Amino acid sequence: MVASEFPRRIYTKGFEPAPDKSIGYYADDYRLVPALKSALQEDEWEEIYESPLGVFLKFHDLDFGWASRLVHPMLTFQIVCKQRYKIWSLIGTTPVRFSLHEFEEITGLNCGYVDDLALTDLALVDDMRAFWELMGVDAESGPSTTEIIEACSNCSSWSRDDRLRLGYLGIYAGFIVATRPGSSTNVNHARLVMDLESFKEFPWGRIAFQHLIKSVKEKDLSKNIHIEGFVQALQVWVYYALPDFAAEFGEPLPNVTEEPLLLAYKGSRGRKNVKTNMLKQFCKISLSMRKRVYGKVYTEKVYTDSVHGKRFIKIRIVSLQTKSTNEVYKRSLP
Repeated sequence: MVASEFPRRIYTKGFEPAPDKSIGYYADDYRLVPALKSALQEDEWEEIYESPLGVFLKFHDLDFGWASRLVHPMLTFQIVCKQRYKIWSLIGTTPVRFSLHEFEEITGLNCGYVDDLALTDLALVDDMRAFWELMGVDAESGPSTTEIIEACSNCSSWSRDDRLRLGYLGIYAGFIVATRPGSSTNVNHARLVMDLESFKEFPWGRIAFQHLIKSVKEKDLSKNIHIEGFVQALQVWVYYALPDFAAEFGEPLPNVTEEPLLLAYKGSRGRKNVKTNMLKQFCKISLSMRKRVYGKVYTEKVYTDSVHGKRFIKIRIVSLQTKSTNEVYKRSLP
């Protein structure tokens, strides 16, 4: 695929909105995690921290540096994509995708498929009504981040399970959907917390991704905006797509091997000339990603055949057991 075959850009090349317009966010409200930690008993906190949704609490502990200057250019490089839950950004002549697949790689969250993602059949029952009353929340609404923070100061006499429910709802409201602090959340999803095991096993990664990408696609980047959802995943996506850039500007943490990529960087604030440095990497190499799968290392690089002018992906596969190397070529990008 040559550059002229790409769909048109959302913003004309060279006339993209300037990165002086800020991208605000609601995820990881500075009041939420301290309130939850003070409300829960030590063993309750540890249980949530080590659960599949504990990745958000571990991310909070990184004190991650949000860089609007980094995310803004990546979004202004978008090309038109009619698929609701996918973004393509064109860096130089190389398209970079943000989809459910990348979100799952970055966060490590459960992004599996379920037939009824909206949980439309989850009816209000007496124990739900009683717990909503404990929180001081309307039984027909999902709790807001603000309501959860307020409930944290009144939960010392609650049962262990009810405090765990409050903790998980804090993650749901404050990270997974991350709307305005005073806005109600989806009541059907919130009600699932009455069954703690089902709540932990639910594909919250799919909910988080859909909520985030819907908000991104609605925004006009020529204005100051707030994006709902776990927007920090977009910054880690840039690191995922630009590993050399990430090594220099993402403040990678040492000795991180098994954690999801979300926990591999400290991030950085206020870097200048971000757009220029992003493009520089693509002058050296369009895209390079390493993945360890079934005991092998897969290295993918996009290159251009100088004779025929065609673009290929070159895949080099190295077996960790035998150290043997094979090279495979295939046309265009997936």
